[in-house]
Amino acid sequence: MSDTKHVTDNENINDYSIQLTRWFLISLGIWPQTSASKKMKKIVMLIQIFILLTSMAIILIPCMLYMSLEKRDIKTKLKSFVPLISRLMGAINYWILLTRNGDIQRCIQHMETDWKLVHKNVDREVMLQYAKIGRFMTTFCATFMHGATLFFTVATSIKTTTVIIGNKTITMHLMTCPMYSKILDVRLSPANEIMLGIQIFSAFVVGSSTVAICSLAAVFATHACGQLSVMHTWLNELAEEKKTHLAEQRLAAIVKHHWRVLRFVEQIESIMHKACLGELMGCTMNMCFLGYYFIMNWGTFNRAKVLSYFIGYISTGFNIFIFCYIGEILTEQNHYRSLLKSSLVH
Repeated sequence: MSDTKHVTDNENINDYSIQLTRWFLISLGIWPQTSASKKMKKIVMLIQIFILLTSMAIILIPCMLYMSLEKRDIKTKLKSFVPLISRLMGAINYWILLTRNGDIQRCIQHMETDWKLVHKNVDREVMLQYAKIGRFMTTFCATFMHGATLFFTVATSIKTTTVIIGNKTITMHLMTCPMYSKILDVRLSPANEIMLGIQIFSAFVVGSSTVAICSLAAVFATHACGQLSVMHTWLNELAEEKKTHLAEQRLAAIVKHHWRVLRFVEQIESIMHKACLGELMGCTMNMCFLGYYFIMNWGTFNRAKVLSYFIGYISTGFNIFIFCYIGEILTEQNHYRSLLKSSLVH
């Protein structure tokens, strides 16, 4: 049975297009709430946000102090750069999602209205095809991002090392983000196990923040492309018609919808431009360091570490690709529409 048969009305189709994105935003406590939402639900979300921010701060701040103040050689500190940069990027993405929550809500409402404005099955099919692309990109991004984050964290933490403190020999798990020793000595139990659990949890939070940003960018951009593709169909149909009063009315409706699409694209840009810049800069640095880790560990060939670096490298490269691809398809679609519009005018 085709997806169209499963999705019987416009509201269900819109829900289909944003379903995965909604799951990630709900898990982060930042799914846009309406004024009619229950007070208790809003309080629970605020508590959820506080817990997630605290988990990131508990890992991020001591790690930054470790990099700045701990007396270690540069080679040892370089091993912590990728986890630190990833958490910084995730924290920035989470902050963007929090501060631009209202704009995200308006974009989602814009999408809902667009689906309601569609009357022809052909136009609905076109929009649904683009919705599938956005959903696929979200799934792919989530799989790679969370897979790489989990594998990198587990590969680093599952291995134990032995340290000598005074007259005691202690076995401890390594941390992906080392802690500043003057704040907390994570070599001792149960601090080691507790902080390890918090690190894994915070890794999921920052990974979900990055996935949420990628997902929003993919869903919004593919929806805009779907709208432009529908407009392309309308303009082709209009070009085949003779200059009649009905044709003039249709042209006016197309122009009105054109401005609606442009406003939507502007909203996407206002939400995503800082996140895109941060992702491109952070991912570029991470790819450099992951390549360095890969080369440095190739001699000893620790399979778990080498594989985690490789998966992380591929995941980071995909993050860069998805943002570049989204910008490219929006530019191409808009340019093609402009050319078609110019041909109609002349």
